[in-house]
Amino acid sequence: MSGTPNPASGFAQNPQKKITVEPHKGRVTVKMEDVVIAASSQAKILKEDGYPPVLYIPFEDIAFAHLERTTTKTHCPYKGDATYWRLGGSGKPAHDVMWAYENPYDETAEIKDHGAFYTDLVNVETE
Repeated sequence: MSGTPNPASGFAQNPQKKITVEPHKGRVTVKMEDVVIAASSQAKILKEDGYPPVLYIPFEDIAFAHLERTTTKTHCPYKGDATYWRLGGSGKPAHDVMWAYENPYDETAEIKDHGAFYTDLVNVETE
C-alpha cells in the first residue's frame, strides 16, 4: 500500500457493510480444460455481505502467459477499480475470466496483486 490514504467511499456511505479477507486454508487450482491457469496455497477468501465468497489468488501464482488483459473496467465503491483478463490464444472464449483490484481501497488492501476467476467460466478446484 502506498503512503497516501485511499479510503473507500462506500464505507463512508454505508458503514454497516461488512467485507472480510482471510487466508484460504488449502490449495486452489484454476483450470480451463486441461490447462492450469493458476495454482496456489496462498489464496485469500473475500467475504462480502450479500455475495458468495470469492477466492483471490496471488499474481505470482497465476500463469499470465495464458491470459490477455481486456479493456473491461468496473468500479466498486468498497474495493476500487477492477481490471479484467480473458483467456489468450485462438479458439478460446472472448469472455473475461479473471478480474483484479490492482490498487484497491485501504479497507481491502489485502487483495492487491491478486486475481479472482469467474467460476462459471473456468474450473476452480479447492483442496
